[in-house]
Amino acid sequence: MNRDVLPPAIPHIAIIDDDASVRHSTGMLLETKSYTFAEFERATDFIETALPSDFSCLIIDIRMPDMSGLELYDELIQRSAKEHTYLPPVLFISGHGDIPMAVKVLHQGAADFLEKPVNHRSFIDAVEATVSKDIKKRAVFMAQYQLREEIASLTYREREVLTEIVTGYLSKQIAERLHISTKTVEAHRLRICQKFSTRTSMELAAKLRDVPSEYWILDKNRSPKVNRLTSND
Repeated sequence: MNRDVLPPAIPHIAIIDDDASVRHSTGMLLETKSYTFAEFERATDFIETALPSDFSCLIIDIRMPDMSGLELYDELIQRSAKEHTYLPPVLFISGHGDIPMAVKVLHQGAADFLEKPVNHRSFIDAVEATVSKDIKKRAVFMAQYQLREEIASLTYREREVLTEIVTGYLSKQIAERLHISTKTVEAHRLRICQKFSTRTSMELAAKLRDVPSEYWILDKNRSPKVNRLTSND
């Protein structure tokens, strides 16, 4: 499995803050829970040297020189979406927080927003909740990653048949639509179910329910989007 989806052996936290004293005190608090951590003085340091999925949680200060915490978060979201990589939950801290800012980052998916000076107990509670969220979020990502791998293993013809199956067509109808024999459709159906570890078309449709259709439905006007898709029949 791609290392991007493997969880840290123990909770590993990224502290991204330009204030050395804050990084030090935050690290000391994390050590009380036996969490490991890495410090980054600037947002650009994190982008240039770190892999987000190596961490269970990113603790990001809002205001930093060169690139703010909000700009860093926007960049990480865009990279995650573009490259289909895992982005762990983010916990924002700031001495300049306000309601609109908190609402924005929470709406974007941040786990929490805390204002400095942060109460130690509240901080630990927030980090523990964020680490728990990472476990659940990573499990969902890993399941979807596996699904994308299964989709990528389909041939072009199998994707054509899969599109018709999930749309609701029966084998005879699919055969007519694709100008192939019913026996060939059934053979493709069997191989598709085997690749997805399912037994029926209903199970197949249920498994694909949470996967964006653009990853498995063919658009005849453009090339397939799935990575490593083969063109064999």
